[in-house]
Amino acid sequence: MERRLNTRTIGFGAVIHKKKERHIGDILSQVEPEDLIEYGLIPEMVGRLPVIASLDELDEEAMLDILVRPKNALIKQYQKSFEMEGVGLQFTEEALRKVVALARKRGTGARGLRSVAEEAMLDIMYNVPSMVGIEKCIITPDVIEGKAEPRYIYEAQKKTA
Repeated sequence: MERRLNTRTIGFGAVIHKKKERHIGDILSQVEPEDLIEYGLIPEMVGRLPVIASLDELDEEAMLDILVRPKNALIKQYQKSFEMEGVGLQFTEEALRKVVALARKRGTGARGLRSVAEEAMLDIMYNVPSMVGIEKCIITPDVIEGKAEPRYIYEAQKKTA
């Protein structure tokens, strides 16, 4: 079997990138059926793949949109859960960006958003229902990192005569 050479990346005129400078999306966009066979997929399976497509990595703004925009967005789910307990939930803009930054650091894409948020919110979700008089819970970047507790705003105590 003859090995195919990619003339765009080999030779004296080639632009050589450091490993950190190359994005996986750029590499995967050049995959050909022969590459899949060489990787180990059987030709019968490769022949049944009508299209080979690669996706670009999500940027910070796209991940932030995924976190807050859709009808069933993760943040909206948490807010609804707290609402059922009679407590408002608010994430600061910096806290949302911290969730995105930690998910990107892990390299898990949009699926990583849920795991990062759950790590930060798990204890809070269990503690808030047993706390008395809480009106609102505010999540800051330090809460997402596990360095601090959320800020709680309590209802004004009613005076009885």
